[in-house]
Amino acid sequence: MRVAIAGAGAVGRSIARELITNGHEVLLIDKNPGSIKPERVADAEWLLADACELSSLEEARLDNCDVVIAATGDDKANLVCSLLAKTEFGVPRTVGRVNHPNNEWLFTEAWGVDVNVSTPRIMSALVEEAVTVGDLVRLFTFRQGQANLVEITLPADSPYVGQPTGLVPFPENCALVTLLRDGQVYVPTPEQPLEQGDELLFVVPTEKEDELERLLAPTSHGG
Repeated sequence: MRVAIAGAGAVGRSIARELITNGHEVLLIDKNPGSIKPERVADAEWLLADACELSSLEEARLDNCDVVIAATGDDKANLVCSLLAKTEFGVPRTVGRVNHPNNEWLFTEAWGVDVNVSTPRIMSALVEEAVTVGDLVRLFTFRQGQANLVEITLPADSPYVGQPTGLVPFPENCALVTLLRDGQVYVPTPEQPLEQGDELLFVVPTEKEDELERLLAPTSHGG
């Protein structure tokens, strides 16, 4: 897979290293000469160019890329890069970095962003996930499917503690994908009983989140 990353700062370089380790081809693009440091990611291609300029993206051969990641520290630049990648070059998958939470609402398909990654949201979600029991925490949003990856820690007073997962009447289109218990990751089976303190990860439509939360933690949420 060929991936272009706009923004060769610390974030862009870290993403590039990970992708290269996984066997992908990576091109790093940055308009700041001080950010062009090929020795930092020796196996990547490097291009000194403005990722908001159509001519620069033509030089980068974005039409040959499978994914474009807009990872600069400027939300406006990330939006423009994503939009050009999608509309002018038909890139199948675009990922946009959100630097400021107030701008997150812009990072949608209308601006060419298939997936947005908001560092502030992820950090706050991780904090919530670590300290809350019985509250649903949204970890990630899948833009194309209008669904979210959410986590809930099963409280002691949940009516489904001790019940097999196959007997829990989860809302329609809610999928339990992972169960975390005592530091172990389990792929849930219908026969596996739920236990107090289990961390349950679901893919769930946005409109079903409240229903899922009330089902598993009715005492706290009026279910």
